[in-house]
Amino acid sequence: MKYGFIIVIFIVAVFCSVLKGQSTTPIERQRFNSLPENPFLPTLLTFENKTNTNSNFRLEDWKQNKKKIKEQYQYWISGSIPPPPSFLDTRIISEREENGVIIRMIELYFGPEKQAKMTLELLIPPSESPLPVFMTQWNHRGWAQIAIRRGYIGCIYAGADSKDDTENYSNIYPDADFGRLMRRAWGAHRVVDYLYSIPEIVDTTKIGLTGHSRNAKQSLMAAAFDERIDAVVSSSGGTGAENPFRFTDERFDNNPIEEITRKNPSWFHPRIKLFIGKEHKLPIDQHSLMALIAPRGLMLSSAITEGQGNPWAIERAYKSVKKVYNFLDAENHIAINLRGGRHATAARDIEDFIDFFDFIFGRSDKQPKNELFYDYSFDKWQINTGESFERRPTFDQSDESIQSIRKRLNWLLGEEPPGILNNSDLSWEKRKTEDDYLGDVIGQHRWEGMQKMLIRPYNSIGDYLWANLYLPEKVEIINHSIQGKYPLVIFLHEYAYPSGYRKKLTPLLQQLTRQGFAVITFDQIGFGTRIEEAKQFYNRYPKWSLMGKMVADTRNIINDASQRISFIDTEKVYLSGYSMGGAVALFAAALDDRIKGVAVSGAFGSFKRPDASIEGNRHYSHLHGLIPRLGLFEGKESYIPVDFDDVLQGILPTPIMVIAPTEDRHHPKKHVEEITASIQSKSNLQFIQPPTYDHFSEDMIQDMVNWFKIINN
Repeated sequence: MKYGFIIVIFIVAVFCSVLKGQSTTPIERQRFNSLPENPFLPTLLTFENKTNTNSNFRLEDWKQNKKKIKEQYQYWISGSIPPPPSFLDTRIISEREENGVIIRMIELYFGPEKQAKMTLELLIPPSESPLPVFMTQWNHRGWAQIAIRRGYIGCIYAGADSKDDTENYSNIYPDADFGRLMRRAWGAHRVVDYLYSIPEIVDTTKIGLTGHSRNAKQSLMAAAFDERIDAVVSSSGGTGAENPFRFTDERFDNNPIEEITRKNPSWFHPRIKLFIGKEHKLPIDQHSLMALIAPRGLMLSSAITEGQGNPWAIERAYKSVKKVYNFLDAENHIAINLRGGRHATAARDIEDFIDFFDFIFGRSDKQPKNELFYDYSFDKWQINTGESFERRPTFDQSDESIQSIRKRLNWLLGEEPPGILNNSDLSWEKRKTEDDYLGDVIGQHRWEGMQKMLIRPYNSIGDYLWANLYLPEKVEIINHSIQGKYPLVIFLHEYAYPSGYRKKLTPLLQQLTRQGFAVITFDQIGFGTRIEEAKQFYNRYPKWSLMGKMVADTRNIINDASQRISFIDTEKVYLSGYSMGGAVALFAAALDDRIKGVAVSGAFGSFKRPDASIEGNRHYSHLHGLIPRLGLFEGKESYIPVDFDDVLQGILPTPIMVIAPTEDRHHPKKHVEEITASIQSKSNLQFIQPPTYDHFSEDMIQDMVNWFKIINN
């Protein structure tokens, strides 16, 4: 009954959200339904005529692609813009001098009966020749203060939450259906109109634009649709800026279309809501918008650990757009700046932005570092290891014994190097509070109502791992020792690159501890506090895999929890995981008899069933570098030695709970059903299919907690 109610609410919510603000017509909805499904970033240097090849792709072809990208972006994402006004009325409202800098306040009037207005402030340092421009929004005036000292004219315009002169543009231009961010971007174009009218002051070949967060989104739009903007820096814009929509759904734990359009429905055109849970149907994406800026200057800047960012996805966009810059012989005009810190900026960051403008404008030869944190590629891995389909070992896939399944799975996960067990003190009395700088930056989630044991440097777990262990609030503590025995759940997180396990785990922790469970959580390699650990992984362990390391870490934690934590019931150790963490949980459970139950959500599809609508095995082998050996079987999937039906078979008779949303675009319903069908008749599998898209809802969490409570009794 609960999920029947959910599907009604889901359909109504999506339908109502689409209609909010502006309704879609049947023709528009039909157009959306006819869009093909493409899980990968759409190729930028491609022909409409498939008979051609990229080897003879010409500049004229790219111009045609740019035209189409602009049309599609306005239609599906930003809304359309009006033509430039034919007349601009300029009024200087005030002018004064401060320490040699002229501060001039200006109002621009344009449009029908001059109803449209744009206010800007020019901060002009002393100079005998025209100067470059550092242009930004009203609430970034502090940024411009730094730029003035670097010899730039500061230009601040009223296209921000603190002062927004564009709010009535939709009424003035009723034929344009632009959302708020594109309205502000179009307002920035009017500022450029004015800058071009004063060449005696402004060097119009050196106009740089930048903005932060939502202002970064509009800055990219403004630069993409006005080639007079010579360089742009997008600072922590997240979804709708440097982060492609395809990589913002729930499993990435940043800022999905559903959330951003629910909280800020006016930012984009309402048609974008059609792509909630269907992000792979977007015919263009944010990398397409960025490509429109080429060959002009473009820097993507974000903190690697900010909650609404996604450094992995930003790097994917950077690499894709860089191909366009290379094609246009402007490979040095695109940069990526994955800085430390959180969402907010500091003066050091603005200095970096100005350094980039200086380089693009020929004022400096200091190139950006362009440091990448996820620079893995399958091709490089294959060259380094010499592995190939022809050199693979052969297995008897008809052998369904546990030994055979484990042998095949271990080969797929790679060759784990020999290791030893940890012997540091894991007593309650020795719990630590230290954290490294990344942990301090990311912060901790709320843990009211629970006891918390920090496992830190001198009492680490596994291979020098840091973790958190949570217990019920009212545990008995005598002489600094926890009394009694507690069943343990190890939770394994999703693709939360910047934050690891921290962001959305509190409801699960609270519910499990209320039911008397202990819970251990930790960052998987490459995520949260372990981002830097993964950078050189395949240089250090070429024959292993990241997911093999994740499984090994999980099993090592079971070792430590069983042998070194006195208050853990070693006969009641369970695994739980969402998305990527769910796959890790299943692999670990198939390889380890000590696990007494495993519950996963949105965790798997099929290795052996190719489907053009999903990332498939390339997700593991090419995109995230989790299991490179899967890439050896492209086009030969039937030879893959193990699939998830084997994994589930290898776990039984241990109880298994599988939650598989029916609208999960990553794991097709038919694949999951086929995988589970062979063992569904066995009593130890509980299979639930909520009628929704891929996310880890409170209802799903409650189902997991209830299931753990049942099997624990």
